Amino acid sequence: VVANDGFWSHVHDMSDLPPLLVERLRHYFLTYKMVGGEASSVSIDAVYDREHAHRVIEASIADYTDTFGE
Repeated sequence: VVANDGFWSHVHDMSDLPPLLVERLRHYFLTYKMVGGEASSVSIDAVYDREHAHRVIEASIADYTDTFGE
């Protein structure tokens, strides 16, 4: 989201989005790389809140740094 975008200014967490939009986003991420005739290997087990997502990102950065260095 662009900084200071008035359209999305009320959104601070996934719970601020309409459920239909969240479902459309789930569908997009489940299907956008599908190859015709092949089963999808993608799954979405949960939709995280903002704080959990931040922790996941921080952990992935730490994992990357541990593996590849800075």
